[in-house]
Amino acid sequence: MDLLDRYLHAVKFWLPKAQRQDIVSELSEDIRSQIEDKEAELGRPLTEADVEAILIRVGRPVLVANRYLPQRHLIGPALYPIYVFVLKIVTACYLVPWILVGIGLMLYSPGYRAAHGGGWVGALGAVWGGFWLTTLVAVGAVTVVFATLERGASKPGFLETWSPRKLPPVRDPNRISRADSIMELVANIVFASWWVLFMSSPIVLDRPDIRITLAPVWVYFFWGYLMTAAANVALGGMNLLRPNWTRAKAGFRLATNLCGSALFCTLTQSDILLNISLAPGSTADGQAIAAAINMWASRALPFAIGIGLVVLAVDIRRLVRVKAA
Repeated sequence: MDLLDRYLHAVKFWLPKAQRQDIVSELSEDIRSQIEDKEAELGRPLTEADVEAILIRVGRPVLVANRYLPQRHLIGPALYPIYVFVLKIVTACYLVPWILVGIGLMLYSPGYRAAHGGGWVGALGAVWGGFWLTTLVAVGAVTVVFATLERGASKPGFLETWSPRKLPPVRDPNRISRADSIMELVANIVFASWWVLFMSSPIVLDRPDIRITLAPVWVYFFWGYLMTAAANVALGGMNLLRPNWTRAKAGFRLATNLCGSALFCTLTQSDILLNISLAPGSTADGQAIAAAINMWASRALPFAIGIGLVVLAVDIRRLVRVKAA
């Protein structure tokens, strides 16, 4: 029943999470009943073509899902879930990055604050006002397009003409791609090799014209990142041999990513550049350059925390999903 599983999975995609499982169970029971009735009528098991005919008669997944959703007037039931899906993409790929960039400019760019009154209030007002204007334009444009499609003289034919054979296969969320495991292994081995060869000494660059020296605390970061890379190599090897997430492996990945994020956040606050020595006669001030780099690194802490929280959320979601399987 691979075709039926793919069909139910496609319907499930468009359903609200709170009702998803109940609706899919009800629909599955109804379709299986139709299949059993047809098998009794024909006196033989149904072929894939027979099952396909039944699924076509049931309807396209997005339309079937809409029978269980509240009816909207501006955007009709045939297009509403697609409309919501497009809005989610616009939010994730455009609006969220936009507001994050705006907040970053407000916090770390004196020039941006100066251009908007010179203070925090003016900069915040500019970011907030610009965000809502951008949101209005983006959401409005998507809504106009879908409202036009809904009220057009011809309905979108792709919703009516379809084949269950073209539905994507059901993906096991706990399955690990071997290609991803190989890429992870190679990346971590290359990183660990480079790390040992070039970053084991506090003097990371020693040339006649410039010498860069790291603070003594660097030794802790060196060993911390090296052990994290070694742990990731071990996990990549396990994933390659047994390409499925388990509770142990998901917990191990959570722990390594948590360690890596903690190291990175601590690194931003450690004034890691001890000194930059330039050749005699140079007009640049190496000590001032090192101080400026340390200062900007310390200001990057909110971004480091944000990235760490995103990674942590993904790891926790994976761990919960594995436990629920």
